[in-house]
Amino acid sequence: MSRRPFAFALAGGFLALSSVAWAAEDNTITVYKSPWCGCCELWTEAVEAAGYKVAVHDMEDLSSIKAQAGIPDDMQACHTAVTGGDRKYIIEGHVPLEAVEKMLSERPDIRGIAVPGMPQGSLGMGDDPTAQYTVYTLGQNPADPPVPYLETGQ
Repeated sequence: MSRRPFAFALAGGFLALSSVAWAAEDNTITVYKSPWCGCCELWTEAVEAAGYKVAVHDMEDLSSIKAQAGIPDDMQACHTAVTGGDRKYIIEGHVPLEAVEKMLSERPDIRGIAVPGMPQGSLGMGDDPTAQYTVYTLGQNPADPPVPYLETGQ
């Protein structure tokens, strides 16, 4: 099991959390979002209502967060989140709760999961259980191509 720290740039400094620090926050999802984005707020509220502790960091520009997380341009969405205990994961965009729960229970060897763009019917974008879109994996190496992880609305 990897013990690498995970770091994000924040307000001129770095937020670096070791695996030990994350172990105490196993149920916390830290969300980086624009303060003006209503769909991000709805996604965050749904995650909190599902029983997760949520820490929100409102930022005008998320490009540094996405760059540090190694999120490919074609996988980016309007918000980026981080979660995990002894293993950290990225959650990019309007990822449904079932995909978050699947990832946290299976603990796959990936950096995280992503729903690119803002698909209609996704969590925070109408939350329609029949909406069809794909959740992709973000491989350990940022150069790894995204792979379908979960198909919704099937």
